[in-house]
Amino acid sequence: MRQAVLPLAGTAAGRAQLEVGAGGDRTMELDRAAEAVVLAELQAVAERGERFSVLSEEAGQRSFGADYPLILVDPVDGSRNAKGGIPIFAVMLAVLDGPTIGDTFAGYVLNLNTGDAWTAIRKQGARRDGEPLTVEAGQVGARFQIIGLESTPRGLAKIGPLLERTSKIRILGSMALSIAHTATGAFDVFCAPIPVRAFDTAASLLLLTESGGVATDVEGGQIGHLRCTLDVRTTLLCAASKELHAEALSALRSQR
Repeated sequence: MRQAVLPLAGTAAGRAQLEVGAGGDRTMELDRAAEAVVLAELQAVAERGERFSVLSEEAGQRSFGADYPLILVDPVDGSRNAKGGIPIFAVMLAVLDGPTIGDTFAGYVLNLNTGDAWTAIRKQGARRDGEPLTVEAGQVGARFQIIGLESTPRGLAKIGPLLERTSKIRILGSMALSIAHTATGAFDVFCAPIPVRAFDTAASLLLLTESGGVATDVEGGQIGHLRCTLDVRTTLLCAASKELHAEALSALRSQR
């Protein structure tokens, strides 16, 4: 995938507009090239006798002989970054044995620029580049050192108290990478005050929970029951530890 995508990032050829994908966004050539690699590999798996289904942001749902396992594919998470040549984008793959976020049993996030890879298997922990994930969660205190966001300008008004308690803010433009970095403790908190697709977050949320982190919506509601389709959306509040999550949730509730 890196060989297919990186030469197209930031180029006119990579930005070439194709049809509207299953996720509702206009597919670009770099999206198509990335997805083609994934689907070719999965086709080879099916030819070896495995049975499963695939749900991709571009191609939509495809059956390879069974409804489950269901493989979620976001071929380029952060495609606007890739379009502009901003080197922060990833591939997200998740494997589910049911229809919801809580049914995710394997997750994979690959930083297509650096080659860093995060993996997680349900109840077996999380890894970064093959090594057990080392979590360095920040200390609970007066201020969060650094948080990640996915938001519109208007959405920022909804989380004022959280921002006021934060020293530094990062908006990477890739939720898969943002939540993965929260799982390591690089971000104390990741917040999406605007509704984002549950589909895009499945792999990273497994990384987070398998490394001891916590994820809810911004109201503190559970999200494991949400279906991983291309139209289900939710707000998000993620933290590397339950203590940091509780502090962030308390800050958000202070505005109400």
